[in-house]
Amino acid sequence: MAVDVVMPQLGESVVEGTITKWLVKEGGAIQKDQPLVTISTDKADTDVPSPVSGVVVKLVVAEGETVKVNSTIAQIDASGAAAVSAPASAAAAPAAAPAAAASADGGGQTSPAVRSLAREHNVDLAAVRGTGENGRITKQDVLDAASKKGASPSAPAAAAPAPAPVVAATPSRVEAAQAVVQSAVSYAAPTKTFRVPPYVPQPGDEVVPFSRRRRIIAEHMVYSKHVSPHVMTIAEIDMHKVHKLRESKKNELKAQGVNLTYLAFIAAATARALRENPVMNARVLDDAFVKLKRIHLGIAVETKDGLIVPVVRDADELTVRGLARAIDDVALKARDGKTTPDDLTGATFSISNPGLKGNFVGAAIISQPNVGILRIGEMVKRPVVVEQDGQDMIAIHPVMFAALSYDHRIVDGVAANSFLFRVTELLEKAEFDV
Repeated sequence: MAVDVVMPQLGESVVEGTITKWLVKEGGAIQKDQPLVTISTDKADTDVPSPVSGVVVKLVVAEGETVKVNSTIAQIDASGAAAVSAPASAAAAPAAAPAAAASADGGGQTSPAVRSLAREHNVDLAAVRGTGENGRITKQDVLDAASKKGASPSAPAAAAPAPAPVVAATPSRVEAAQAVVQSAVSYAAPTKTFRVPPYVPQPGDEVVPFSRRRRIIAEHMVYSKHVSPHVMTIAEIDMHKVHKLRESKKNELKAQGVNLTYLAFIAAATARALRENPVMNARVLDDAFVKLKRIHLGIAVETKDGLIVPVVRDADELTVRGLARAIDDVALKARDGKTTPDDLTGATFSISNPGLKGNFVGAAIISQPNVGILRIGEMVKRPVVVEQDGQDMIAIHPVMFAALSYDHRIVDGVAANSFLFRVTELLEKAEFDV
């Protein structure tokens, strides 16, 4: 009995996935729960196990192809007795055009990513011979066709100067890198006159193709700047009382396995301020916006593969100690590569903390679909004016800047400044339950 293996729902907001690598071959035996395929989504890379034991009859989707959730990606004979043969499998497949797409834009035999790449390179998919499963056109087929016709995604159709010989990369790698950049640029508002000059390789240059994660980050950042009118407001925060409270508690918590960071206090103040200023804990719909009841903080974490934003759920219900433990847990999972798609979904507001080398001030791009992100600067000692016994005095205190980027579609300046003022007030008073 043949069992269809479908693209699983790898996270609450995931609608498609890319087959990164098949871990089995057609005709091979497989056990239930044995890793079958590695799938990449816009959240994470995941090894998907086989739902049954048996023999792999057919790998329906080729590596590198993107398919929708619940689409069939493979077939397994659960009886284990199927005779597997590539010609028979091909003969049993529905008739399809062997070398061209089913429609003018290749809609019947290509993924959305392939069609987008073809448009960027001005490649006619009807003239491309597909090398994928059942004549399916792959990204490499498009890049090969573009290379043969000299297409460039970033240059106009008019003749351009002949490029210098490639030194550090082959032409296909250069074109692949250009295609990735152009796919991100395509999110921006179109222009009729401006064109980015074509890249001409020079000796010593190194072309670094985008990883899947870097491509997603690039597209997300351009999309966010295009869809959300970003406005920034900055607060200077005296962290003296937080510093004293942390110093009084950190050794006690360290003995309990909890790393009490300044970020935990900032997260606590942010969560409380979001509860009091609900327009900052929202998302925009087509013709309305939703004030979200639950507060889930996305905490930006730098990993070897790039920046990801795991989520601390119901942050407003946690103490500083609970937040410190939760932040440490999600950061450790992220750096160890153990983050699941669900760990990265559902954030209602984000905090970006560049760390000890983060510089004094900076503004972050909003993580969609949030309407705000708080970017923390480096904490440094500075002279500040304090009042003691009715007298103004100069003292040396740890100070940091915090920059709030907010979506001006629904967040007005008054609301944004009220939120950031409250975050500042909470941190400067440092009346936290640790």
